Amino acid sequence: MTVRRVGSEERLTTSFPLQAYAFEGSPRSVERAKEFREYLPYNEGNRTLVVEEAGETRAAVSAIPMRENLRGRVLPMAGVAGVVTHPLARWQGHVRTLLHQLLDEMRDEGHQLTALWPFRPSFYGRFGYVGLPLRRTVSLPVADLAPLLRADLPGEVGWERIGAGYPAWHEFTERCLRERHGFALFPDYRAVALRDRNERWLVTARVGGTVTGAATYRIDEHGGTLAADDLLATDPYARSLLLQFFARHIDQVATVRFDVPADEVPELWLTDLEVHVQARVARPGSSAPMARLLAVDALTGLPVGPARVRVELTGDRWLAGVYLLDGTTGALELARAGAGGAPSATLTAAGLSGLAYGVLDPVEVHLRGLGDVPADAGAELRRLFPRRLPYLFADF
Repeated sequence: MTVRRVGSEERLTTSFPLQAYAFEGSPRSVERAKEFREYLPYNEGNRTLVVEEAGETRAAVSAIPMRENLRGRVLPMAGVAGVVTHPLARWQGHVRTLLHQLLDEMRDEGHQLTALWPFRPSFYGRFGYVGLPLRRTVSLPVADLAPLLRADLPGEVGWERIGAGYPAWHEFTERCLRERHGFALFPDYRAVALRDRNERWLVTARVGGTVTGAATYRIDEHGGTLAADDLLATDPYARSLLLQFFARHIDQVATVRFDVPADEVPELWLTDLEVHVQARVARPGSSAPMARLLAVDALTGLPVGPARVRVELTGDRWLAGVYLLDGTTGALELARAGAGGAPSATLTAAGLSGLAYGVLDPVEVHLRGLGDVPADAGAELRRLFPRRLPYLFADF
């Protein structure tokens, strides 16, 4: 068995066929293999590792060099994708071997965070990943948005194909990356697939020429559904402008559907709004994302509450050690030092990641078996890392 990194053209005969088998209907026509070449430019900068035996690919994993906002700081993040194994080579430890090497290499290159969409969350939990909120899918009758047609809202709306509007979309998502906890973006070589395929409309909300909200969407048929992707808005005015635009389709479609972050409450947007909000997690095929810290240095400089705690990080390949987390200045400082009278806690990588991403309370860390957190240490950790729901945004 050998592990090696494959280049662009090699993906056509190594990782791509296994990914198609794992994530698509099969068997597919020979034309499907020809389509793989169209994907190559959007995978050019990925790091893909494979396990080979007797010259045959037995497993593959990839990492996409991304960026993610962690509590206000934008950090390099490794988006793990294309985790696949040959059907005759499963349950033999190939993925474990590949993930260890992949994350070693990405960490050495400076990626301080990593995230993925798991095929089985418990499997990735053993690698220190912790669950993040799944975005909510909102469905509502377009007729219920009719009151917005009479609303006088500040700003204006733009409408065009995504191919033409991509520069505005790209600039706005960069703003979201800077401002939204958990928000993650693809590298440019991958992101431009949306522009190149040009299969979406783009609607933008603007105030004073500045984009404050945006959504990409398509319409399936007359009398059907206007299906948007993520409804991105910086404030309620921007959101209302986008919804008002959807309302203008009242004589064209019956339903509007779009995704929102987990902390949105669409049932409160309007009175008499018949709305269905769903976040469905199932296995296989519909899991919530997961993430973890790859380096403790990811915490350095984060805006935190005034607290001080000593943590021992155990059982992890990348984070193990004893650290003093000091937030007394409002920006987190780390030191490998003695406690100096600070309360102490023992955490796993998943436990610390859950606190840093804001998805777990210190009590939940203890209940989940992700650490030993006495009450005094828990109070300090709670002040350092108050609850804050992340919004991963990108699918990979």
